Amino acid sequence: MTLKERDKKHLWHPLTQHKLHPEAIAITKAKGCLLYDEDGHEYIDAIASWYTCMYGHCNTHITDRVHAQMLQLDQVVFSGFTHSPAVELSEALMKILPDNQNKIFFSDNGSTSVEIGIKMALQFHFNNGNKRHILIAFEDGFHGDTFGAMSVSGLSVYNGPFQDFSLEVKRIPPPNGENNASVLSTLHTLIKTNNVAGFIYEPLVQGAAAMKMHDAQGLNGILNLCKTHNIITIADEVMTGFGKTGAYFASDHMETKPDIICLSKALTGGLLPMALTTCTEDIFKAFYSDQISKGLFHGHTYSANPLACTAALASIELLQSETIQQNITRIIESHKTFNAYIKTHPKVKSTRQIGVIFALDLNIEMKRYGNLRDKLFKFFLDRGVFLRPLGNTIYIQAPYVISDNQLKTIYKVIEEALNSI
Repeated sequence: MTLKERDKKHLWHPLTQHKLHPEAIAITKAKGCLLYDEDGHEYIDAIASWYTCMYGHCNTHITDRVHAQMLQLDQVVFSGFTHSPAVELSEALMKILPDNQNKIFFSDNGSTSVEIGIKMALQFHFNNGNKRHILIAFEDGFHGDTFGAMSVSGLSVYNGPFQDFSLEVKRIPPPNGENNASVLSTLHTLIKTNNVAGFIYEPLVQGAAAMKMHDAQGLNGILNLCKTHNIITIADEVMTGFGKTGAYFASDHMETKPDIICLSKALTGGLLPMALTTCTEDIFKAFYSDQISKGLFHGHTYSANPLACTAALASIELLQSETIQQNITRIIESHKTFNAYIKTHPKVKSTRQIGVIFALDLNIEMKRYGNLRDKLFKFFLDRGVFLRPLGNTIYIQAPYVISDNQLKTIYKVIEEALNSI
């Protein structure tokens, strides 16, 4: 019996309607930018397995370091204990995070890092004797699948059945360069008429909203207005962090920095699950008290797992290396060349790019998980490329180690798909 046949007996896959999609592709091996299935097919991983394996699958710089750490210390509770991988990781992060960040709180996944960021914002005001309960978020944002993260997300396809159980959230449109003034005006009105605790946002790129991109200057204006009214700003950099936008963090593109940053995905180079919520010293001080009740009572069994910390530390070393930085520049320029060529295709409605993230919209209306989207997904796989369209948006976010030939293959397959529609 094959793996995919055995899979059907007990496994429930994420974001999957199993009656419509009863089979999963069984991947048996991965290396660099390639995935291999049990039938001997290989696929270029053009989305770095949901933006995690940015240094390539099974990168030996990471795996060798984690193997050595496994023989020294595998796991220890992080409440009341500490260890070298966590301390070293914190020191390395402070060298690349925005200058105002000073404290790091560990968790296990991106959604949970957002939960913690929301808790920090709400409890910050509570601890300071000024209880606030309203959160502001962008329209069409996505921040995760746990309840707080769902509350601030605006995509009902994910959280429709649970809307009656949500935190109270007000939404504003992302600034696009033309609507900046009206967005600020809307935000100002919301602040005047609501007791706003925090503003959470995906900086510059809304990933699940089909790589929808917004204006850095407009976002900077929003952050400035929030600062003026002591509204805690939370940057969800789970997707954008660690080089994707051409800078270490998308927040580096704005002059005004967030109070809190949520990180995961590429943090460990895709090897192990881990997340971080970082914050300023001012946020931390609101929890620093003789009163136990003012502490942040949130914890995970595997917080700051030594193996995950080691993977993250090795990944940051790679990110800062001359080779990876040159690769990022190479990919950016390659996307620009492809964009100049493909944007005039009759089936292309629009294109956009920031850093290594490239997206194009088809001039065909289609459902997010509809038949045409599924046909495109299969079309790409049949030609050896793993791309995962979001509705009528095709996007690329490949590992930093991808070769020029592999990029050309991705571009070629996308053009073939456009010609076939």
